[in-house]
Amino acid sequence: MTDNFSRRDFLKLAGVGAATSAILTGCGPASRYVKREPYMEMPEYTYNGLSTYYATTCRECAAGCGLVVRTSQGRAIKTEGNANHPLNLGKTCARGQATLHGLYNPDRVTDPIQRKRGNASATAVDWDSATQTVADALKNNKPSEIAFLLGTTSDHLFDLVADLSAQTGINPPVRFGALSMFESRATLAKAAENLFGESGMPFFDLGGAQAVFSFGANFLETWLSPVSYTRGFAGLREALTKKRGTLVQFESRMSSTAGKADEWIPLVPGTEALVALAIGRLALELRGGPLPRAFSDIDPKSAASKSGIKLETLERYAEMFANSAGVLAIPGGAALGQTNGLAVAEAVLTLNAVADNFGKPGGVFFSPLAPNQAMYQRSASVKEMQDFTKKLADGKIKVLFVHGVNPVFELPAALEFKKALEGVEQVISFSTFPDETALESDYVFPDHHSLESWGYQRVATGSNQSALSGSQPVVSPFYNTRATADVLIAAAQLAGGKFAAALPFKDEVEFLQSKIAPLMSQSGGFFSAADLPTFMAYFQQYGGWWQTADSRTVPNTADIFNRSLKAPEAEFAGEGEFFFMPFVSPTLAEAGANKPWLQELPDPTTTVMWNTWVEINPETAHELGLEDDDVVKIISEAGELELPVYRYPAIRPDTIAIPFGQGHTAYGRYAEGRGANPTDLLGGHFNEAGDLAFAGMKVKIEKTGRKQPLSRLESLMGVYGVGLGEEH
Repeated sequence: MTDNFSRRDFLKLAGVGAATSAILTGCGPASRYVKREPYMEMPEYTYNGLSTYYATTCRECAAGCGLVVRTSQGRAIKTEGNANHPLNLGKTCARGQATLHGLYNPDRVTDPIQRKRGNASATAVDWDSATQTVADALKNNKPSEIAFLLGTTSDHLFDLVADLSAQTGINPPVRFGALSMFESRATLAKAAENLFGESGMPFFDLGGAQAVFSFGANFLETWLSPVSYTRGFAGLREALTKKRGTLVQFESRMSSTAGKADEWIPLVPGTEALVALAIGRLALELRGGPLPRAFSDIDPKSAASKSGIKLETLERYAEMFANSAGVLAIPGGAALGQTNGLAVAEAVLTLNAVADNFGKPGGVFFSPLAPNQAMYQRSASVKEMQDFTKKLADGKIKVLFVHGVNPVFELPAALEFKKALEGVEQVISFSTFPDETALESDYVFPDHHSLESWGYQRVATGSNQSALSGSQPVVSPFYNTRATADVLIAAAQLAGGKFAAALPFKDEVEFLQSKIAPLMSQSGGFFSAADLPTFMAYFQQYGGWWQTADSRTVPNTADIFNRSLKAPEAEFAGEGEFFFMPFVSPTLAEAGANKPWLQELPDPTTTVMWNTWVEINPETAHELGLEDDDVVKIISEAGELELPVYRYPAIRPDTIAIPFGQGHTAYGRYAEGRGANPTDLLGGHFNEAGDLAFAGMKVKIEKTGRKQPLSRLESLMGVYGVGLGEEH
């Protein structure tokens, strides 16, 4: 027990009815006062050889999956999925399993520090000075000169800063994440708004469908909510439909999703809208009757010619849409990350109208909002980030607070975010790890690791129930870190005036209670309580709060066929002869490179580990005189990279691909100086929704004459027959 919380007080709280079991397992409000100690100084309720379990939320991405963490003697030793959570139902991805490697990472920022930008060495400061620095930054600058740049995995912190902004006049917080950039979330939301009159995140009922046509949506690896959609894929194959459903994947490079599909269609990049509209027109012609305006301008023969797909194949797919029930079309990923991405999203969503699946099992819905959410909130598009970066460069922002995002690494180098920081007088990072942006900051006031933290995360998509995922500390902080919300609350009190009035809370937990308390009056939740302490105990014990009923809504499709849909050809920047396809590493994503478990985990399609590679079709490699491990220079209009070759047969001959996740210049010993960052090749080209046209580049390939062997799990003999017939 702590000095200010006696055993008698603890036992009094433990007697509060339904909260008893929650508190005794470390899940009640009292647990914030209880120290988790190692074996030599164990709390009274911890026994040698017995485990204590905590429900919390995974923050390795913004999906909001529930976790249950097993602890022993005050140490977290295993993470598993929360079986009660409606999003993941007890499942996790590899990144969720590896979150412990972030908690125990030897390169964490252990104390608040001050440094000269770009200098790895730093001077430790105490937390009182750190809090005063934040207070002075708030008090001594005009509200219009203060900005917050936040990541996508701390919704409670976003709400706190949004409240601070609304009541003090500082700039509204900007949110960004590399995953939302590669998912083209802004494009998907804008297409929904154009077609249905409502900006929200569509929900694709993969598990209830009989046939799924995916246009670039890599939902088994990294797209939107991969754990949830993997469960849906299991339903497509058997569990829900009781019949093996069909998956057709349209993409130029075979991902794991395409590898699991019944058919992989390596169409020409940029022709996805043409293909979707051609299938729709052919299906409607099979049914007979007048042709709707949305499909009147498309020529299926031309679409087949431009896409590289046989007309007979398109006709076969059209027959499925015309005569089958439970057909679903999904737009996403690289298909939307092109200059015509908005047209692709609208065309594919409209194809669902041909299948008449809106609001039906196996169809398209709108994802429910979280219980404490008034409207859908997406992260900033890269175009919006470009505008934000220009404000920084022009000196319009004097103080920049950064939390949960690493824009120096995640944004394309062409946006020059690092250089733009020169126009900011004071940069304060709250990073847990020494990433590239923290290195370019004047101060780093480290937040707790997610397993040491309080909070909540909204489930944006993937669940048919309205859900709010809850976080709580599963261990005491290992280092001299402090919750960013606590720092801001304390700094606001020091700043006084409107800042103190905006955040009148004792600490982060009291703020959380103010945001969660309204849920007590909402009906339909899977638990309820008469008082806030008990409700909070349940919230922590179960890992959140969600409604038991299906909360999805049906899009308004009254005028969907009356729109005039176009299928403009995508524009590709650069003079190279190869389409460039960056894709998110399913093992590392944007922030996993500092975890050795993930570095050691083989890529699911190539089995390469600990490095970055460029995938080239074997036929193309032969024409260029390239073998595996040959180092080549990839040149775009924005930059160049040198990478070893991986001959990958499941990619178009005119396309190359590079995974995103490596290439750090900071971020600790496991990440720094390893591989390359493909965003260095991307220029500032956008689609109509403001999303980056990351799949809209063409590149050149030059030989360097060097070799760099790649670490891989597979044997060359097993894949390419190298060494067969030779004696050793």
